Amino acid sequence: MTHPQLSRRDVLGRGALGILAVAYGSGGRSRLWSAEPENGDLIARQATPFNAEPPLAKLVEKWMTPVNSFFVRSHGTVPEIDPKQFTLKVEGLVDKPLTISLAELIERFPSASTTATLTCAGNRRSEFAAIKKVGGVQWDAGAIGNAEWLGVRLVDLLKHAGVKAEARHVWFDGSDVITEKNETFSFGGSIPIEKALVTTPTGATLLATQMNGQALTAAHGFPLRTVVPGFIGARSVKWLNKITVSDRPSPNHYVADVYKLVPEENAELIAKTSPIYEFMLNSAICLPASGANLNGDRVNVKGFALTNGTTGRSIKQIEVSADGGQTWVPAKLTSPVRDFCWVLWSADVPLTPKTESLVVRATDSSGEVQPQASPWNYKGYQFNGWHKVSVKRA
Repeated sequence: MTHPQLSRRDVLGRGALGILAVAYGSGGRSRLWSAEPENGDLIARQATPFNAEPPLAKLVEKWMTPVNSFFVRSHGTVPEIDPKQFTLKVEGLVDKPLTISLAELIERFPSASTTATLTCAGNRRSEFAAIKKVGGVQWDAGAIGNAEWLGVRLVDLLKHAGVKAEARHVWFDGSDVITEKNETFSFGGSIPIEKALVTTPTGATLLATQMNGQALTAAHGFPLRTVVPGFIGARSVKWLNKITVSDRPSPNHYVADVYKLVPEENAELIAKTSPIYEFMLNSAICLPASGANLNGDRVNVKGFALTNGTTGRSIKQIEVSADGGQTWVPAKLTSPVRDFCWVLWSADVPLTPKTESLVVRATDSSGEVQPQASPWNYKGYQFNGWHKVSVKRA
């Protein structure tokens, strides 16, 4: 099943609520109200809440990740939202606080699109186990995906509301419900005001209603989510219902206490540590699969690479080794190169009689090289050591 593409022309010509009814059915909510993937492309890493990633081989099939192969990260329940009743609040350090409907948001502000990669800060968390056990969803390297997003630029909405001079951060609150240790709260994120006010086509934060030309599914934030290019996925809040402009980062649990790089569970240390914003330089091998039997003297290796979230960075070099890093073979890029997007790559690598694994590392345009090892941290975030795949000689 697919949803019709919702262009701005369609919305304005037919009326926002009318086209939303076509997209989401007469019942007023997305037909994809379950977080479960439609065609089973995802591997569940946690049942409740549902968290899943695709097999790595699926990731290198297309530069633009299909929705059914796009990882799902949920912290709580997936809310069922009637788009006809939905409202977005804008409050805090603004001249004109707003409460705006989805139809008004689409009709009042110009549409914008961007292609951006989202990756969970916990991607590759399972590899920390080789250092020391760490809690959280035990992701392989598949909690990442690249998509085209369409919606309204956050900067346009904020300019309409009027941002006060003392503004330093923008908070996002979602409609999901999370229960931990007998406490109930929603998921939230925040970004520095400088990021919120970016106007460039590739870097602007979006209030997105579409993903890859289709209306958002419930699992990916229906009816409205933020997309923050270059930042970890936790800052792209799904099921968005409130934006607050403030002089400080959000007090939400997932900004104040979680998604920070700390060596231990220490409340004082966590409070002093800054939240994670940009993702890190990284790369991974998607083919051959771990444990594959290799025939012949060479193997074609495929994977992805991603710069950190700094504007203007690009992948300069990707190298693959079949002898533990003693010698390296350069890979060729097989996809477009754009800011805040991954690249796909391929390398024809000679094998040695003693080859037991394949490893990859990336170098970006600033000269930063992906490290061989990633220091352990208590919450298991931002693993970006060389990605290693064990193989067997047939």
